[in-house]
Amino acid sequence: MKDKIILLVEDNPSDIGLTKRAFEKHRITNELVVAENGQEALDYLFGAGAHAGRSVTDLPTVVLL
Repeated sequence: MKDKIILLVEDNPSDIGLTKRAFEKHRITNELVVAENGQEALDYLFGAGAHAGRSVTDLPTVVLL
C-alpha cells in the first residue's frame, strides 16, 4: 500500500525544518509535500501551475496549516 501524502502549508523555513525533524524523529515516513503559500497549496490540490503534472490520485490525506 502506498503511503498517504501529507501537505504542509508553511511559509517559515524554520518551521518547515522543525516539522521535517519531528517527522524523522517519530519515524513518519509518509511523503511530505511543502507549499510555501496558499496559492502554491491550491495549485497542488488542483493540479495547476508547477504541479500540473501531478497524478490526480496523489491528493493529500492530511493538510497541515
